[in-house]
Amino acid sequence: MAFATSRLLVRTRAHNAIIKNRNDSITRVSTILLKSQHFSTNNDPIRDKTVHMTSSRGVNVLHDPLLSKGTAFSIDERERLAIRGLVPPRCQEMDKQILRVKHNLDICETPLSKFIFLAALHDRNETLFYKLLIEHLEELAGIIYTPTVGLASQRSHSIYRRPRGMYFSSQDRGNMSAMVYNWPQDEVDVIVVTDGSRVLGLGDLGANGMQIPIGKLSLYVAAGGIRPRAVLPVVLDVGTNNEALLNDPLYLGMGHPRLEGDDYYTFVEEWITAIMTRWPNVLIQFEDFKYPHAYNLLNKYRDRITCFNDDIQSTSAITLAGILASLKARGLAQEDLSNERIICVGAGSAGVGVCEGIIDCMVDQGKVKTREEAYRRIYMLDQNGLLGNSAVSAGDRSRLMQGPERPKGSLDERQLCYVKSDLPDRMSLEDLIEEVKPTVLLGLTGIGGVFSEKAIRTMAQHNEKPVIFPLSNPDTHAECTAEQAFKWTDGKAIFASGSPFKDVKLSNGKIGRTNQCNNSYSFPGIGLGVVTSKASRVTPEMFLETAKAIADIATPSQLKEGILFPGVSQLRHVSNKVATRVCEVAYQQGLTTKKLKEGEVLADLVRDSMYDPEYVPLVTHHHMA
Repeated sequence: MAFATSRLLVRTRAHNAIIKNRNDSITRVSTILLKSQHFSTNNDPIRDKTVHMTSSRGVNVLHDPLLSKGTAFSIDERERLAIRGLVPPRCQEMDKQILRVKHNLDICETPLSKFIFLAALHDRNETLFYKLLIEHLEELAGIIYTPTVGLASQRSHSIYRRPRGMYFSSQDRGNMSAMVYNWPQDEVDVIVVTDGSRVLGLGDLGANGMQIPIGKLSLYVAAGGIRPRAVLPVVLDVGTNNEALLNDPLYLGMGHPRLEGDDYYTFVEEWITAIMTRWPNVLIQFEDFKYPHAYNLLNKYRDRITCFNDDIQSTSAITLAGILASLKARGLAQEDLSNERIICVGAGSAGVGVCEGIIDCMVDQGKVKTREEAYRRIYMLDQNGLLGNSAVSAGDRSRLMQGPERPKGSLDERQLCYVKSDLPDRMSLEDLIEEVKPTVLLGLTGIGGVFSEKAIRTMAQHNEKPVIFPLSNPDTHAECTAEQAFKWTDGKAIFASGSPFKDVKLSNGKIGRTNQCNNSYSFPGIGLGVVTSKASRVTPEMFLETAKAIADIATPSQLKEGILFPGVSQLRHVSNKVATRVCEVAYQQGLTTKKLKEGEVLADLVRDSMYDPEYVPLVTHHHMA
């Protein structure tokens, strides 16, 4: 009996000690909460908090990628979250975790295996994922996004592990307004949405296109500082015309041909209405929609909601930035843009969008009297050749490309702006270069090898520093490689591409510098600026100022070497600059309801708004009651 009493006394003392320790822990956390200026009331849509409150406990905490810290939970947290004993006993902070995951990542032998490894990390610990990504951005940007994301998209149905984002399919019509409430986050700042109809240069990938919004939003967080819990990747699954996917038993999307016409636009309208019902202030980025849907959706919604099209507008901004920087690299002024002779190979949504941004800048500079005069500076080719005058071509058929006549009415109103009345229709790229002696050559075709050796060598004969931008993604679809561009121009080219290429060692021992003219330089900062300023619309002026901001970053010594943009490792710095400029435009145009405090500086506001992946203390609602 005495032994039993003694054992009971020991258990009671131990229990009281646990209660005391737990209460001490709660007291310390409460003190932190009272002292914190960013108390976790979820009133601030931008900043992550000093302390995060959650209703989750036990294994639910460990399995939530937004809450999990892996081995980094403190003893106090393990106690109050009921996970003591569910993780290894040693508390190991983030720096050690980074060493472990980077080591294991380096063991992966192929880019796709690295992609799968990073996706698994993303699914179990988002804070660690973004810390790793930011610290190794130059190395990993090409894994989580282009070019590797292209292969991952093609194989998405076979490497599928865990759901991420939301799918709205043709079988969900009439239910979308209810479905949006299935998403667990009440605050969403940025949505990237695709219908998978034109994924990079790979064509129709249907529901497999989900990898693109996921990759884009990873860059929004890592490069743009948007909070991980405030982003939402979306696929609008309206079917696919990709026969290989339709016949693949592992394909996870709807197994019917794409909706078109009124059915398609009614579907998108229902989705937009549902999203606006729950998140009326969210920024929507349209991604990888085929032509003409891309333009039709942008024109329909740009004045109704906060939205933009990445392929049309932010690609335009970074391409314009590259051209403006190349002017300085050639000893010219940015204001000389209207003197350039530009050939754009590719007349789809990306090609037309890029050229419209260049036209906007020419008009803004005031060196051309009309927009029509600016159009005369750009020559556009589609798959048949130059958008020219069929009447002229009829009199000189020897200059035509082999192939069928261009179908009447095949060009829309945007493409018609680029038709050259004084040049033959369907003129070949090689003949056109000989004719107009361009200073800039842009590729937005999605077809590898379109820039022939003859075309590039002819261009180099007429330019001391020919500007060559093969912009299609992934790298296997680039219009030419960096090595080809430098070889065929005898090392004279100013080169930029959509996907990364390594610098090229030239025959004279010098280095041919490559640049990645990818919209990863533009869209994260645009999104950050819109979210920070709470802008109600995304305007053309924001993209123009984005281009100018990026073009101004390279130093004179870098430009002399042919370096137009800072390295990918500097994306957060670039996003800060871009976002500040976007905020300025938003306030100048009266598009924001966010009031600046007296003495508040926009650059500081943007910097302080950027998410930084660090673990914060977790507290349960139960303990705060």
